Amino acid sequence: MATELILLCTVAFAAGFIDAIVGGGGLLQTPAILLILPNYPVATLLGTTKILSMAGTTLAAFKYARQVKFNYRVLAACAVTAFFAALLGAYLVSRIDNSVIKPIILVVLIFVALYTYLNKQFGIHQEKTHAVVKQVLLAGIFGLIIGFYDGLIGPGTGSFLILVFIAVLGFDFIGASAHAKIVNIATNLAAILYFSSTGHILFQYAIPMAVFNLSGAFFRYKTGLIEGE
Repeated sequence: MATELILLCTVAFAAGFIDAIVGGGGLLQTPAILLILPNYPVATLLGTTKILSMAGTTLAAFKYARQVKFNYRVLAACAVTAFFAALLGAYLVSRIDNSVIKPIILVVLIFVALYTYLNKQFGIHQEKTHAVVKQVLLAGIFGLIIGFYDGLIGPGTGSFLILVFIAVLGFDFIGASAHAKIVNIATNLAAILYFSSTGHILFQYAIPMAVFNLSGAFFRYKTGLIEGE
């Protein structure tokens, strides 16, 4: 266990550092835990990483919350639908056989990583004018889709949410990031509630990994390389 824990904590530190810069740390730590702990159910490993995700996302949300004014109607629509969709995704991943879901997750992670790297328009503000009802409806629909993905697989969720808030809902990057972090907290919370209630979290790995993940984020912030500073 010691060797695996050291490796996972090292990866968690790197993931926290990367998350604090551009996001996407889950694209590193999820395949790492699947490869380092191959004998555990996939649902258990995904549930374990949700503790790290919750810690890092909450830290980032606190940072962004001081910089923006929230659109609470849009935020509530997206967060509530995402919460329940994430519950469903978490339930389904726990029911799928390891031999089926593991290769699917690894392939999806490759495509998500490529998409994130190749999407040159990511983060560019796109002005949108929507009626309030339409904006709330769109937020709820995309909350369902992305929330389900987060419960089922996870990595890339934050980037997808930011993209939706910018490209579909017309938010600027800082506003999109702040709203995305709150929605991501909701999806992480839903997954944690399900996975913990069904014994699918390895707390002996999750807690130290979360500490190292936060340490990586704090180290990045302390370097002074924060956007806009």
